[in-house]
Amino acid sequence: MATQMAVNSGASLWGPLKELWETVEGAVVRRQPESVHLLDLQLKKHKPHFLSLFKNPVRHDPKSAEQREKQGSRLLPEQLLTEAFILSDLFDIGELSALELLLAGEQQQPYFPGLTRGLVAVLLYWDGKLCMASSLRSLIQSRQGKTFTLDLSAELVALTTRFTDELMNQGLTKRILTLVSEISVTREFERLQKERGLGNEKHRKEVSDLIKECRQALADSLFSWTCQSPLSKDDTLALIGHLETVTAQADGSLDSVNLALVMSLLYCLDVSFIEQGTEDREDLLQALPLLTERQYVSAIHSRLMDGQPWKLPGLQAVCRLAWALSLRVLSQLPQGSALVEFTEADESLADQALLGDVFLFMKEGILGCESFSQEEFYIRRLHSLITDFLALMPMKVKQLRNRADEDARLVHMSLQMGSELPSSLRKDLDHLMILIGEFYSKDPFGLELGVEFWCPTEKDLKWTFFVRQMGDLLPSTLYISYLRMLKGLANGPQCAHYCFSLLKTNGATHSDNIQGVSGSPVSWEHFFQSLMLYHENLRRDFPNPDAAQYRHPPLRGITQRELEGLTSFLELLTVIITWSENARLALCEHPQWAPVVVMLGLLQCSVPPILKAELLLCLAAFGKSPEIAASLWQSLEYTQILQTVRASGQRQAAGIEVELNEIESSCEEYPLTRGFCHLISTLVESSLPVNLGAGLRVPGFQPYLNFLRDSVFLPFPTRAYRRPAEKWEVADSVLEVFHKLLRDYEPQPSDFIQEMVELQGEQVPAHKPPGHSIMFHLLNDSPMLALCLSLLEEGVRQLDTYAPFPGKKHLESAVLHCLCLLDLALQKEVMFMDLLRESQSSLLVSPLEQLLQGVSPQTRRADHIVNIARYLYHSSSNPEAGFQSAKILRRIANYPNIQTRLVGDFTHDQTVSDKLMAGFVECLDNEEAEEGTEKGDELEQPKKVARIRHETQIHILNLLITSLELKAPNLALYLLGYEVKKSVSSTNLQDPGVLGCPRSCLHAILSLLQRGTEKRSGPALTQKAPHLAELCYQVIYQLCACPDTSGPTMRYLRTSQDFLFSHLQHLPFLLSNQIAALSQMSWLMKTAAIELRVTSLNRQRSHTQRLVSLLLDDQPHAQHSGIEEETRSVSGFLHFDTVSKVRRKLLSVLDAIDFSQDMPELLQLDFFERTQIEQVISNCEHVNEQGHTVCNVKLLHRVLVAEVNALQGMAAIGQRPLLMEEVNSILQQVVERNHVRRSLSAKRQALQSWRSLVETLLTACPADLIPADDRQLIIRDLLLDLHDKVLSEDAAGELMPIVAGAVFTLTAHLSQSVLSEQQQGEGLEASSGFASIANSALHLILRKLLDFILCTGGGYQRLRAHLYGSLLYYLQIAQKPEEPDTLQTAMWERLTAPEDGFSKLQRENLAIIESYGKALMEVVCRDACDGHEISRMLALAVLDRILSIDRQNQWLLYVCNSGYLRSLVESLRQDDAALQTMLTPQPPLLKPLYIYESKMALLTRVAKTGEGAVELLRCGLVAQLMECQVFDMVPDSDAHRVMRDPSGFIPSPLDRYRQILLPTLRLFQVILTSTSINHQQGAAQVLQWLIVHADTIQSLLRCQELSMGALQELSLLTGIISKTALPGALEMGGEVNSAALMEFQGHINRFQRLCLSLLGRLAGSERERLLKQAEISAPGESAERREEMEVAMQQVCANIMEYCQTLLLQSSTQAQFSICLFSPSGSEPASRDGGRTDLPSALPSMAYSRVPSLGLILYLLKNSAADFFRFHQSHRQSLGKLQSLDQLPPEELKELCQGLVSGPGGVEKISSVQRSLLAKRRLVQLINNRAKLLALCSYVIETCLFVLWRHLEYYLLHCTPSDPKDSLLPGASLYRSRLANGESCCLLRLGLSRVSQQDLDVLKSDMAAGFGEALQRKLLEVEGLYSQVRSRYTFIQALVRRIRGLLRQSKG
Repeated sequence: MATQMAVNSGASLWGPLKELWETVEGAVVRRQPESVHLLDLQLKKHKPHFLSLFKNPVRHDPKSAEQREKQGSRLLPEQLLTEAFILSDLFDIGELSALELLLAGEQQQPYFPGLTRGLVAVLLYWDGKLCMASSLRSLIQSRQGKTFTLDLSAELVALTTRFTDELMNQGLTKRILTLVSEISVTREFERLQKERGLGNEKHRKEVSDLIKECRQALADSLFSWTCQSPLSKDDTLALIGHLETVTAQADGSLDSVNLALVMSLLYCLDVSFIEQGTEDREDLLQALPLLTERQYVSAIHSRLMDGQPWKLPGLQAVCRLAWALSLRVLSQLPQGSALVEFTEADESLADQALLGDVFLFMKEGILGCESFSQEEFYIRRLHSLITDFLALMPMKVKQLRNRADEDARLVHMSLQMGSELPSSLRKDLDHLMILIGEFYSKDPFGLELGVEFWCPTEKDLKWTFFVRQMGDLLPSTLYISYLRMLKGLANGPQCAHYCFSLLKTNGATHSDNIQGVSGSPVSWEHFFQSLMLYHENLRRDFPNPDAAQYRHPPLRGITQRELEGLTSFLELLTVIITWSENARLALCEHPQWAPVVVMLGLLQCSVPPILKAELLLCLAAFGKSPEIAASLWQSLEYTQILQTVRASGQRQAAGIEVELNEIESSCEEYPLTRGFCHLISTLVESSLPVNLGAGLRVPGFQPYLNFLRDSVFLPFPTRAYRRPAEKWEVADSVLEVFHKLLRDYEPQPSDFIQEMVELQGEQVPAHKPPGHSIMFHLLNDSPMLALCLSLLEEGVRQLDTYAPFPGKKHLESAVLHCLCLLDLALQKEVMFMDLLRESQSSLLVSPLEQLLQGVSPQTRRADHIVNIARYLYHSSSNPEAGFQSAKILRRIANYPNIQTRLVGDFTHDQTVSDKLMAGFVECLDNEEAEEGTEKGDELEQPKKVARIRHETQIHILNLLITSLELKAPNLALYLLGYEVKKSVSSTNLQDPGVLGCPRSCLHAILSLLQRGTEKRSGPALTQKAPHLAELCYQVIYQLCACPDTSGPTMRYLRTSQDFLFSHLQHLPFLLSNQIAALSQMSWLMKTAAIELRVTSLNRQRSHTQRLVSLLLDDQPHAQHSGIEEETRSVSGFLHFDTVSKVRRKLLSVLDAIDFSQDMPELLQLDFFERTQIEQVISNCEHVNEQGHTVCNVKLLHRVLVAEVNALQGMAAIGQRPLLMEEVNSILQQVVERNHVRRSLSAKRQALQSWRSLVETLLTACPADLIPADDRQLIIRDLLLDLHDKVLSEDAAGELMPIVAGAVFTLTAHLSQSVLSEQQQGEGLEASSGFASIANSALHLILRKLLDFILCTGGGYQRLRAHLYGSLLYYLQIAQKPEEPDTLQTAMWERLTAPEDGFSKLQRENLAIIESYGKALMEVVCRDACDGHEISRMLALAVLDRILSIDRQNQWLLYVCNSGYLRSLVESLRQDDAALQTMLTPQPPLLKPLYIYESKMALLTRVAKTGEGAVELLRCGLVAQLMECQVFDMVPDSDAHRVMRDPSGFIPSPLDRYRQILLPTLRLFQVILTSTSINHQQGAAQVLQWLIVHADTIQSLLRCQELSMGALQELSLLTGIISKTALPGALEMGGEVNSAALMEFQGHINRFQRLCLSLLGRLAGSERERLLKQAEISAPGESAERREEMEVAMQQVCANIMEYCQTLLLQSSTQAQFSICLFSPSGSEPASRDGGRTDLPSALPSMAYSRVPSLGLILYLLKNSAADFFRFHQSHRQSLGKLQSLDQLPPEELKELCQGLVSGPGGVEKISSVQRSLLAKRRLVQLINNRAKLLALCSYVIETCLFVLWRHLEYYLLHCTPSDPKDSLLPGASLYRSRLANGESCCLLRLGLSRVSQQDLDVLKSDMAAGFGEALQRKLLEVEGLYSQVRSRYTFIQALVRRIRGLLRQSKG
């Protein structure tokens, strides 16, 4: 609570001031919209603070204390109060303010790891002051005025001008001056020190920086004011008064604050703007008190003329000079005439200024200040001061020159006389020239102001001759000063050119001048002639290298004065040729001067090292041109400056090595070495010759590298240095060379092969490229690597002191080079080591990341990587080092084995660990980072730094992303604040500071993302740094997706941050960078999907509900009406009820994904071959970090340029520019291609995430969160929008698969939703449409779906699989649900019933489908016939579905006529082999089986119409199936028990066989049913199939074990046999020879025999046993199984009875000629106890030879009648339950559901609504099952009666008992009865040869007993109950009557 209070009351000394600064910065610097209003509010609120600038609130105000007491009191800890009192005394602030400050400090503590709240409060106090001062400065800078403008809106400028004017009138200037004098770092530090208010070095540095910045900001405010508008008289005088007391720093320069005040005064006195003639000149003149106020001029004049000396006379002189020049300007204006008395004094003022050494002070006091060159307007003002002096006071300049000439003569005379120099010498001109030289030699802003000295501007032209004038007859004393001035004035491309021309024209006119040197001494001619003369003279003294005196060379050649002159001229030359390439080439190619040769010559002579260094720097400047560099290398080698070739007799080395070791080391100064490094560095950049030194030594750069490494770099730490900074300069210059060499090195295979070169007749090993050598040293534990690492350690140790030290800049630069070397080595090592391995060379190297884990000799710990990481802690002062450090760590992070070690190293020492964490966090938190798009070189410094900071953040995030993919513990977990010592999931994430939790990278990432989420514009980062935001979202997603981190992360995001809601409400992000916006949304949506899933699982309904309504609502949200106003959509024509609706969030996200993609055009090439170029491009492709395949443009560029360079001949050289142009166009094209790929990939990813979010919303979230009607409308909107986008002309094909997947899911959910709604509320169809979704919407969805299918054309078959799935789901909606068969409605009523909603929708659907005509049919049929398996199955299913609803048979006609049906039928033969593999114990894939099932289902559907069945027979369906051998491969049931798939997914081989056989049997059955009119043709073909596979069929009919599967087979088989295995069938077969006929006959007989014996088994003995067995084997599913078994058994019995009936009817219409199928025995089968009966006797083989008796039929009849009543009873009960479903007790409901819910306890989990739906479904199932059984029972009863009647009629009326002696007639003569011409003796079949009279008597009595009254009554009741509604009424009645009659009468 304490922290909360601090924020609310805003710690008045910090919080509100910070807010003020952010508002001011937003308005003035960042120019945010709507900021003017906010600024106005803030300024009103803070006006008192501005007026009493920096004054603290009054202490001890009793009134406020009383007020606070009234508000209530709280106890505060003692410690807190003590600290508050200390603070209060320290800063002289009120106790309560101090307390607030402390509490704010406590709240901000996590941002300042390692500091206590008191120390943080100190920082906040000064930060508040700084915010105040910075705000003041920005407000003043925003004013309009005479010097600059910020281009702000007029409204804002008016506001700030008004406000600042008020402040100024209230005495702002004096307040600022007072504060600047009062505040001083030393004083503040003393006070803080006393109260222990200073912490570690970093804290001290931060406090001192804040105090300095406060003073600076105040002074800058005054400066900005004076730049724009003048101060009043009093204020100006106060400023002068302040400056009088100013003192200089130790080195004579002003400090930056005083400099700002001096410049303020100079701008006050500035009138030069008058001459610029801007449009508002008149207004400015009016406002200028110099022109309008006489007192102003008089007061200032008298103050400056006052003889009182200031503390800094030089400063007084500067002010007097400025005033003198202003007076001079005024005197030339018309208004100036009134001020004559003052303007007269300008001369004397100027004299006084000169006497005060004004120019010397300007150079030392003003230019000497570091901050001078950082402010453009300082530079401009000083420039105008100097040029005004030259232009306005030409006579003064002339006087100075005359004085200088005079002095030169005096000096000359005194030198000749040998007397002392006169004391009266003045050096004003000297100082002026040196000032000009110094001033213009620095040009940080690229203003090139010096050009005004060379070419005249509008100003007075006189002073443009100043340079030439001074150069004429130059006295020797001014020679060096003049050269220095020229050096300054040559700084810049234009200036250098002018200066070069000047020196050229100054030369001698006649080159044939015999004297050799003539013309001006300041000319190229003079200079180079002198150099040549020196060279000539000194060369004569060139010593013999072996002579001892070489080490003390005679310096007789050059005097000190000459040395200075030479160095000055060399410096001038260096500047000119650095800037001007023309000058470089012109001088170098000059035939007489040959400067390069002469300089190299001088380098060999004995001249002072300082001169040699200048010569080397000058050569380096020449070496900037590649043309010169190449020849310079050769000259360098030739002159042996560095001795690379040893003469045979030579004892010791010569050249620069000796100079370094003997001369420079003893002098402890190293200019020559630095110069040499600089030269090599420049040359290396231009060119690196391979054959350097060829012929004399092994060619190459190696000797130079060895020298730099072994003589310069390695010994540098141990050498002595007179100037400490030089140590780091040497290191920096040599490391720069290494860096460049390694940067340009690409490992090549040739580097690893030892090549030999011939040298003086022998073979010696060649040198490797220098980069290879550096790599080798860095990949070994070499001194070079050790020194680099120790340098890094030294660097970080020095930076940790936060103290300035000599050479700091160079140390930082050296460290940067070291880091770059390590980074490059890590980058190139993979390639290097791969090539090394392939070459099998004997080099030994270790990976750098392992070497970096070595132990440091200094600290005895493995802390190299830690040292590298510590540079991140200093990234605020060293952004580049931080950047390189992050880059290295990111490369190392790719190695999983190192990560664990690193976590240990990072966490080993707590203080280091805190610092490292703080370093990473600080880099991420940095607010100055900016994402840029321009090229790196064109940026100015601040932009560059901002870009580097941004890149550092990117690297750190990538490091986190890479690490998170590795196993724990890894760096990312440590940096993000998770547990690395315990299990990760036990982490408890907190806000920083809570429970001592430090601020981690996760907090930093979240605060980056959260910025701006509370505003309408959304998260600021997504727009400011899109790529960074994308990575931040990715890290968050990874944390949520990883099982270990998911729990803690999502809890934290949900509770502490409300992260997802606050970000999702701003979707979609619309940015200019579309790719980044899509990626950001993609990661965010993926995270949201996880959140929805997790909150749903954890039953956190309110969280889920909030997100769901945010994403799906189309009502505007109250809290964000602002946001929504912009996104109001035009309501679509389907949205009937759009009263102030808004677009659903999900839809607007979809809108943001642009489906179109511009593709780059094809390459138009003139020179290159396109196919080859494409090949090269594909070879350069690689997969980048984001997983996109892109082309490596740099590599491609190298390949193409190498190709161009390889061309030979003149023609190639001529065409080179054209070739290069084409190369550029290829590269441009590839860049575009890469962009397209990235764009498509981003769209794909975003769409995929969108899809997963939608699917999660519909699938994972509790269904009741979205009401059914809303759900349907939402799905409708989503489907229509998706289709609209994907069907647009330019939609990219790559996105279609994802859309198809989404459409599939959505349609599935739509179908499910509509069906469940209908089940819950019957009778909705009456309303406008179907369920909540209107029919019109459904039709629209169907049309779009069909359009989508058609637009995918020939390709995209896999994609269409999804669409077919969607179509099936859609068509399912119109499928009528199963209705209970109540046995009440007659057929006629059904046919005449009115059309219901389902049929209507189905009819309309069909009309739409048919409107698409042949095109759609073609696509579906083609997919059904071939292609990908799943697509084929689904296409077959779609065909099946459409054929089922197509009453007009349009589709059937098309399928038949277009040949697709024939193709399908013929493919069955090809499926045979694949299906045979299905029956192996371990099948390959089951795909062929599924496709076969789908085909058969379709063919069965076709066969259901008569035309279809005939067409199938015509296509030869049965013939195809006859050839399939798979039917004969019945697997052995026992053998494969072992092979069961434990999961139960893969069926057993026997089941698989049944999956193949049953569809075929069903198909036959349907064909036989459909072709009943011309029945014979189909029957004959099917019979042939049965006979071809007779063995199999017979074995199936004999089946031992009647399982469920076997019963299904039998029910289908008997059905087919009953329709085909008939006597007449064979005669249809055409001409069949008698042998075949006999064989067929035999098969048919066998079928009959087997069927009858089967009836014996099922009707009698085995029936009860089988049902019991079913219950035992699967007790859980007993009811279901039992029902299925009952149905199957009844079906088999019905089929066999039908068969018997058909056989009887076919044999003859009259009973006396009928065949007999049953023996005349009326005894029923034996008891039901499962013992064997009289039918199958003990031996199974015997069972089939016996003939079943009529008793069996009677038994079947009785059983069926009993079953009928049982089923009828159960049917009635179920119907009753269904009608009173609501009243059923819960137990019964549960019991009903049990069968439909899988898993234990499944019923408990489902809702009550769901439960009653399931119970209803189960009851309908039961009712319909019973109805089926009733139909079968009734049929069996009818056929049994018929068969019984026919047999009894024959036996009792027509049969003649036979005698024992009659011959045994063969049972094979089946049709003898027809041939017997009416003979009365009928031949019995099935081996039944004799019937005795006794048999018939027994039969009669048995039958009479069995067919008793009770049975007859039952049968008649069956007819009454059932047959009335069905057909065949009174059939049973008639038969019962006849049988009763037969049994009563005796044989007539």
